[in-house]
Amino acid sequence: MRALPMVIVALAAAACAVAGACQRYPYDPTKATRPYPAQLGQGSLVDIQVIPDIGNGSIKLVNATGTTYRDFDLWLNQRYVRHVDELGSGRTLELPVESFWDERGEGPFPGGWFRYYQPTPIVLVQIQVAPDKPLVGLIAKPPDVDRR
Repeated sequence: MRALPMVIVALAAAACAVAGACQRYPYDPTKATRPYPAQLGQGSLVDIQVIPDIGNGSIKLVNATGTTYRDFDLWLNQRYVRHVDELGSGRTLELPVESFWDERGEGPFPGGWFRYYQPTPIVLVQIQVAPDKPLVGLIAKPPDVDRR
């Protein structure tokens, strides 16, 4: 008789573990975007640093150029995209990683203090200024890692 409650608890724990393991990415099909425009290629690289802030689950864009970028799409890892209204010359812009989505409605893992998964590494960041122009590459800085 006492073994039955223990079996129920074990089955419930296993079900929770399996349910958590099935979801690979944050998912919202209503946020699906479009495929990465690989056919455009990357035409240039500019001095805009992209710095991940894992504690906040965001990225900071530091525009060290003399150019203000307006009304563009920002691509992460040739997969996730979001629209940005403006990144001014000499300005810093902070964007939540959870505001980026791919063509299937999946998003990157943002990080943060209460995260369940390792944050998605941001290795390639590009600006798309127009539907028919080559992409503009940015400088993606690796996150600071605590090496204690």
